[in-house]
Amino acid sequence: MSFNSVNTNRQAVFALQSLNQTNSELGFVQKRVSTGFRVADARDDGGAFAVAQAVRSDMAGVTAVGEQLGGTRGILSTTFASLSVVSDTMKQARAVLTRLADAAVTGASRTQYETQYGLLVNQIGTFINDAFYNGRTLLSTAGPDGGDIVSIRNESGGTFTILAVDGEGLKLNSTAPTSSSIAVARLAPTTGDFDVTDAAVSDALNRFGAQMQFVDNQIVYNSKKIDAMDDGLGALVDADLAKESSRLQALQTRQQLGVQTLGIANQGPQVLLSLFR
Repeated sequence: MSFNSVNTNRQAVFALQSLNQTNSELGFVQKRVSTGFRVADARDDGGAFAVAQAVRSDMAGVTAVGEQLGGTRGILSTTFASLSVVSDTMKQARAVLTRLADAAVTGASRTQYETQYGLLVNQIGTFINDAFYNGRTLLSTAGPDGGDIVSIRNESGGTFTILAVDGEGLKLNSTAPTSSSIAVARLAPTTGDFDVTDAAVSDALNRFGAQMQFVDNQIVYNSKKIDAMDDGLGALVDADLAKESSRLQALQTRQQLGVQTLGIANQGPQVLLSLFR
């Protein structure tokens, strides 16, 4: 094919192809700079985008788990607070019961201690009955508001169970001892009802305290897991803006040169007119 043709300007075709290629590359770079992503959608890199979407889905799941664990921690915190106050009140009740075990305490003094003991017992019952968080309690094993709680712990649907405690077993005998012998019997180690109840409160505190520690650790782990996943996601899809900035300037220069070259090529047919003068 002749190069001296007014019908086909091969130099202009080559210049236009080069300019189109530069514009296409420039569009990709501008997209990376404007979005901050090397892989913004499946058109950039289908495989990497699919992996990134899967990671984002997992991150959304872990985030949701963190929110749910926050509710579980709220229930445990409320239960632990209730039992802590119950334990402190039990100490006061033990002191009063010890005084009632003294046969020398009689008359008005005994009556006052019996009244005080009864009030402390009622307080303990109130603290246990009021240990609700968002309509749920772990200090009851019956009814729609009580019972074990099954909580999610990871984005794959893994769960753990928090066993409820029968709150009735954590309450003291509501009847104040009417004699020193009854008070002594209640204080008997391992067999007295006060000692049995006190041990049950301590056991519940230990169990729920361990559960709280587990939930706290799970929340911290999930938070660190999200950070690690986000870091991996960034390495997969984030753009190197320093590199893209340099490439953007180079492509802009190429674009300007391409436009000038195309302009020169388009003037080629005009030169042929001089042959006919």
